[in-house]
Amino acid sequence: MIPLVHDFHDEVVLVFGGGAVGARKARRFAREARVVVVSPAFADADFGASEFVRAAPTPADVPAWLDTAAPALVIAATDDGALNAAIERHAREAGVLVNRADRSGDRETGSVVVPATVADGPVTVAVTTSGTSPAVSRHLRRELESTVAGAGAVATVVGDLRTELQERDVSPDARRAAIRAVPESSAVWAAARDGEAEVRAVAERVVEAALEN
Repeated sequence: MIPLVHDFHDEVVLVFGGGAVGARKARRFAREARVVVVSPAFADADFGASEFVRAAPTPADVPAWLDTAAPALVIAATDDGALNAAIERHAREAGVLVNRADRSGDRETGSVVVPATVADGPVTVAVTTSGTSPAVSRHLRRELESTVAGAGAVATVVGDLRTELQERDVSPDARRAAIRAVPESSAVWAAARDGEAEVRAVAERVVEAALEN
């Protein structure tokens, strides 16, 4: 499997299943997409800013739900294996991305695996075992949290400095060398603990030193 990043703004994610797994999936995508959760009952859990539709679809009902919602992604997270299989099959036939939450290990071609992620501002690091061991993904995610902390501030500052150097008509070679020096500086990462303003001050010094060399 090859990881990709998908922008779900203004997209619909259709979740079948209102249990704990469905809630976790819905909460994840509700940060960005319009999430519709279909289930005859809903767990006492955080679904994020999701919309609830109380219904008990059968396998034969799935195509109609897909036609109505026009989702970019379908998540099969019910406790009914036959229904999950039907959701997966009909989503494929409709050319819609599908994540089947009750299956691990080998998956059908075109399956979507939702990775464990660590995010800090514009920086997101994803970990996946291709669905074979979510527990390992979760462990690695926890290990990476301290590494990624502050990376968002560094990335934001580096992006701003790159634009400013372009506006100063700094040559491409000098600009690349100066920008690359910023994330390679231990002082910049130490400053990341104190926020973006401190990162900016240290990064500017690193850039100017690199331009002088």
